[in-house]
Amino acid sequence: MGSRLLINRLKDRNYYYVWVGVFFLIIISIILSLYFSARQIDYTWRWYRIPKYFAYQEQVEIASEIDGEVESISKKGKEAVVRIKGLEGVESHAVPASALAVEEGDQIYYGDRLAAYKKWRVGILIQGLWLTLKVSIIAIVFGILIGLFTGIARISSNPALKWSAITYIEIIRGSPLLVQIFIWYFVLGTLLNNLLATHGIDQIPPLWFGVAALACFTGAYVAEMVRAGIQSIHRGQTEAARSLGMTYVKSMRHVILPQALRRILPPLAGQFISLIKDSSLLGIIAIRELTKATREVVTTSLQPFELWFICALLYLVLTFSLSMVLQYLERRQLAV
Repeated sequence: MGSRLLINRLKDRNYYYVWVGVFFLIIISIILSLYFSARQIDYTWRWYRIPKYFAYQEQVEIASEIDGEVESISKKGKEAVVRIKGLEGVESHAVPASALAVEEGDQIYYGDRLAAYKKWRVGILIQGLWLTLKVSIIAIVFGILIGLFTGIARISSNPALKWSAITYIEIIRGSPLLVQIFIWYFVLGTLLNNLLATHGIDQIPPLWFGVAALACFTGAYVAEMVRAGIQSIHRGQTEAARSLGMTYVKSMRHVILPQALRRILPPLAGQFISLIKDSSLLGIIAIRELTKATREVVTTSLQPFELWFICALLYLVLTFSLSMVLQYLERRQLAV
């Protein structure tokens, strides 16, 4: 009996390792297929150029803006202050002491270099990644708030609240996100910014119209999740809370919603992950999120293969990280 059990375990282990090998064979086959396909179209892979789109060293030069003479150079630690005196006045420049290109008493003309040094800058892909993350987080927060109140209004006995919530949900869910972004930016944005301009108020940047479009789009789906989660709770829970003297608001806040949120957490995770990917549409209204940043780099560098693979990988990092966080929260909720 023991030997038979051992044999079965060995067979199961061998079966497992065989299919692990099949998996890696598939991955290697896909990579090789892409490589040889690129060779057929005479494409040259230039992965060594990719790091500069994450971070790079910029050559910074500080030049004189007047004609004159270097009157003094005051050094304070790693920084030096160059003071130039001329017929047009006096000017001072704070520069790194190690980057100085002049000395006291030097004759300086307009445009002459006073110092030159290299400074690390954040690359365009990191800028796009950060903007995608920023837009997604803000839209998620507002989407939850909109969906929470709309979902409660959806099951309200008040016809004005209920019908308004139904109308909002059906309109948003029944139209493409791309069309909604256009409406927010070109229609509502134009009307609102023109109204602000007539009163001498600064205009709203396109970023916030993109956030509004994503938040409203997400809110409609979250509202249906909240509605389904609340209705999945047995009516006896509400009746028990009301019998203890709780008002409708208190029973919803302390009894129903905590239980409903546990049930809707998995679909919420999927919706939030979709929101991160949907943010790629904001590039059409001049918001330089990750996809638009990648498109700009592809246009200038002519490296579509490497850059679009990197773009997909960065989105994967964002969505996978969010998925892990939500799974952790879900396990904690189940543990409680």
